[in-house]
Amino acid sequence: MTRLALYPGTFDPITYGHLDILERARHLFDAVEVTVAVNARKQTLFTIEERCALVEASVAHLDGVTVAPFEGLLVDRARARGAVALVRGLRQVSDFDYEFRMAFANRRLAPEIETVFFMTSEEHAFVAASIVREIHRWGGDVAPFVPPPVVDALRQRRPQ
Repeated sequence: MTRLALYPGTFDPITYGHLDILERARHLFDAVEVTVAVNARKQTLFTIEERCALVEASVAHLDGVTVAPFEGLLVDRARARGAVALVRGLRQVSDFDYEFRMAFANRRLAPEIETVFFMTSEEHAFVAASIVREIHRWGGDVAPFVPPPVVDALRQRRPQ
């Protein structure tokens, strides 16, 4: 039996912090699906198709990792895929409050699916996709924070 975990998020864009969590989750689970959220309430820099493609390019070095877009209730996706866990990353104390509440809600909806928290590695604790977008917006170098496919995609978005 394959022990599958879902790693949900917007991934707009995927960062080295996301990859850190994903690589560590992959050590604990046989397979991990990066579940890229379609969230109509969020204004994203990249379309869902672009975000999925960037995640796929950024995780190509990892066996047992798949990428899929999803809109709806996450526990429904987890059940449909036969997942045993949801992977969530924690960077700071402020992340914990939101993630703690979401974990309890998900447990109430699907008690058979665990939420597993990973604290990000220290070098990625301050990296967030929103920070990457802001650095990009003002013409800064995002290369220390995101994988090369994302750097290239952001360069293509830069007005000439």
